[in-house]
Amino acid sequence: MSCGLALSLALMMTDPNVAEAAALPPPAADAPVSVASEPLFVDIVGRSTALKSVVDAWNAARAADAPGFFAGPEYADFKTRAEALSQTDMQAHLILKERGTDGDLKCILRGISEDIVHKIAALEAAASPEARAVALSEMSYLLNDNVEVITSPPQHDAQSGLEG
Repeated sequence: MSCGLALSLALMMTDPNVAEAAALPPPAADAPVSVASEPLFVDIVGRSTALKSVVDAWNAARAADAPGFFAGPEYADFKTRAEALSQTDMQAHLILKERGTDGDLKCILRGISEDIVHKIAALEAAASPEARAVALSEMSYLLNDNVEVITSPPQHDAQSGLEG
């Protein structure tokens, strides 16, 4: 059994949206497909939007500059939710890979999954108010990208040959 398949099976047992998405049949090869209305992808969009709102509010209020910010419960909750979103993006990548559909989206979701973790680390490592503002802006852009890649209308030429 491939590692991807084993991981997909393990994840399906924990999240009903993952199981539902994995059970859908692949679409016709020549039809552009939008996954935006599938529960798993709706969940990703909702969580990304909510986290982006938090990040944008922090950036506007310069909240990350407050002493003890990264040790506080609000940041701990954000980090937990962002890491869970990262895992869900990877689940979505694996499901699209198993379906054999939408090479661009599956690769982008994998990249976003990996980037979320890097953006969290960059935020925590930012030593100055300016660096924290940049790190928060980059996290906001990444979370926005997560929404836009799912909600954008699919292109007929979705198979680009990218390996994700």
